[in-house]
Amino acid sequence: MVVSAGKISILCFLISCFNLIILLIQFFDESFYNLLYDYIFYILISYFIATNLFWRLLLKDFLYDVAVRACFLGAVFSWGIFLSFFADHTYTVFGWYMCVLSFFHYSEFLAISVTNPATLTIDSFILDHSLDYKIAAATSWLEFFVERWFFPEMKIYKSISVIGLILCIGGEILRKLAMYTAGRNFTHTVRSEKGEDQTLVITGIYSFVRHPSYVGWFYWAIGTQILLLNPLCTIAYTLASWKFFNDRITIEEVTLLTFFGYDYMEYQRNVPTGLPFIRGYKLED
Repeated sequence: MVVSAGKISILCFLISCFNLIILLIQFFDESFYNLLYDYIFYILISYFIATNLFWRLLLKDFLYDVAVRACFLGAVFSWGIFLSFFADHTYTVFGWYMCVLSFFHYSEFLAISVTNPATLTIDSFILDHSLDYKIAAATSWLEFFVERWFFPEMKIYKSISVIGLILCIGGEILRKLAMYTAGRNFTHTVRSEKGEDQTLVITGIYSFVRHPSYVGWFYWAIGTQILLLNPLCTIAYTLASWKFFNDRITIEEVTLLTFFGYDYMEYQRNVPTGLPFIRGYKLED
């Protein structure tokens, strides 16, 4: 069951993507499309501004905050598709990246609105995840555009980018499957106190790996840099993501051992973390 904020987010995301109708015009009336071609950028921006003004008049407070973010992510998604179709071929993979990045952040909010609406906040979009996250994203954009400027031929190996795209899609699916399986037990932050309805989830995807949501995010993050054909950031993201999740899992497992005691110790013995060279925190160590 999707709560009202989730429904609003779906509507806003899709409405912001509606400008993709311009793509269809090319197939049905190419002469009319050619008339629009020089004005596409202005059309996209105008449509984005108009939809935001509409939601500003219609909604207030939390629902407006949800709407404006969903509109923004939907717009980025559609602009990514435009970029991949119409920009210079060296920008194609960046268009793919825009779609992957915007959909990831939007789907995080939508998934929480379905699985654990009691914890749903604006932070569920995880757009303001951390300063390190923002720096990492900006660094990857900088590498892409610098390399494209000096070595444009680096950004045309789409067969390699497809590998990154597959990692992103696979990681996205795994993470959302983990969120759906955990249900109300899933939160974006590590709990300091055990909730009254919190249980130890060891079924479904959790019967194969202890931290499937982290596994999905780990490979999604690396996949974004392979997709962008960023060799330096691919290495940096791999190392930084590994350290982040190693630290995060250690903290989380200390908490889980406190909450569930022997049951979690037994679970640790039988199921791996799912991430390479990360064992988690074990009392017998």
